[in-house]
Amino acid sequence: MKKDKTMLPATGFKGLKENWKVDILSGFFVFLLALPLSLGIAKASGFPPAMGVLTAMIGGLFTSFLNVSELTIKGPAAGLITICAAAVLEMGHGDPILGWQVTCGIIVIAALFQILFGALKFGSLSDFFPHSAIHGMLAAIGLIIIAKQIPVLLGDDPTVIHKGEGPFELFADIPRFVMESHWHIAVVGLIGLAILFLLPLLKIKLIKKLPLPLFVLLLTVPLAIIWNFKSTEGAYSLVSIGDFWGSVKLNSNFDFITTFAFWKYVFMFLFVSSLESLLTVKAVDNLDPYKRASDYNGDLIGQGTGNVVSGLLGGLPMISEVVRSSANVGFGAQTKWSNFFHGGFLLIAMLFMISLIEMIPNAALASMLIFAGYRLAAPKEFIHTYKIGIEQLVIFLTTIFFTLYEDLLVGVASGIVVKFIFHVANGASLKSLFKAFYRIEEKDGKLIAHVYHSAIFSNLLGFKRMLTKIEEGKTVEIDMSQAKLVDHSFMAFITHFENEYNFRGGDFSITGLDAHKSFSKHPLSTKKLKVAK
Repeated sequence: MKKDKTMLPATGFKGLKENWKVDILSGFFVFLLALPLSLGIAKASGFPPAMGVLTAMIGGLFTSFLNVSELTIKGPAAGLITICAAAVLEMGHGDPILGWQVTCGIIVIAALFQILFGALKFGSLSDFFPHSAIHGMLAAIGLIIIAKQIPVLLGDDPTVIHKGEGPFELFADIPRFVMESHWHIAVVGLIGLAILFLLPLLKIKLIKKLPLPLFVLLLTVPLAIIWNFKSTEGAYSLVSIGDFWGSVKLNSNFDFITTFAFWKYVFMFLFVSSLESLLTVKAVDNLDPYKRASDYNGDLIGQGTGNVVSGLLGGLPMISEVVRSSANVGFGAQTKWSNFFHGGFLLIAMLFMISLIEMIPNAALASMLIFAGYRLAAPKEFIHTYKIGIEQLVIFLTTIFFTLYEDLLVGVASGIVVKFIFHVANGASLKSLFKAFYRIEEKDGKLIAHVYHSAIFSNLLGFKRMLTKIEEGKTVEIDMSQAKLVDHSFMAFITHFENEYNFRGGDFSITGLDAHKSFSKHPLSTKKLKVAK
């Protein structure tokens, strides 16, 4: 069915006039989700908690006027906690305030590169990275978040926690955290976990319509008041905002810009935030009922511009955040004004609700972050990867292990290396690892693209450039009969392209795969050309 573009929601101020009722409602619900998560992400990252809210405010109120995706929500993300916390610790040299401010300087420099990459149209480079390695990176991030938040959930005294411990050490120390925990704080955290994991199992419409963090706050804040957290446990048991408006100033520090550590974190922020954001934009485009195609490069420029402002003022790096963005679609948002309204509600909260926000127990925030980490590293992610193919699971697990053992860049690099080893072992020629081989012919009004050698993640950009040159509404056939190897990343891409092209009124088909042996029963599994007997 051809898409009727006259039915698309209007943009700009005309879109505001048409859709403000649904967008403001969606923005409000996203605000309820974003407020506690922004506080928790900032605290876990080693930043003042209020800086998480500042980041989300900038992401909503500022980037909405740039060329960003219509339905994504910009703000701090759990996936960047590990980099932020490590940067604050290493760059601070024992001074958390210095570490925070130098990390802000790092964010500004990384953001300038984001803008440059968007201007150079590097947004499509996200297609280079294999799906299994990226999912492994995200799962590892989820495990790291869980490991770091368990002691906070249990109410363990932060002066006892060894902040320099890695994920493996933190998991091994869980018995100690349990023994040294404050049980009335732990009860609050465990109640939060129970709400997040068990409440969705109840078939109640109201529960499905409202953000789960709202239910966590409605139950845990009164408990913190009843048990007098404020006077019995001190600052570490409750959120502390302090003088928010007095702290909004130029907070970035560039004193260590000539050091290796500074630039190491610049590229880590640049790589992870850009890639995770682009993947989210792609995912949300699939959820968009109007199937609007976002400008990846424009979104990268908009994200980078927002990050410059956020980093200068002391905020965290922002991305197109997947949980809030998917919730935004679910709440019925039509345009980017929902992102703007979510930022507006956060602004109102910082103007009039700080005293109320400071009644939120940190254990409740930890439960939300553990739940976010679980969603990234849920058992279904491992099962889904295994069903695609055993080689995908090996890449997935390799990425997880080396991310936990070393860092994100090493983890993803190890996953890519293993992926290359599998491809060469399965017949991919060295000359086709980075170059796309194909021939296009026109026959009886049909465009036929014959693919040769291999179609894999590392030469995907060449095939993508070829396909984007094809005019809309044509009859197109991709003949894979002579491709020796077709990997999962290529299958996911070409299947998505087929659906999108046909949705826009074309006639796109993939042929020639009957001669291939699939690595699993999954339709998008890697496929290898059968050897003739």
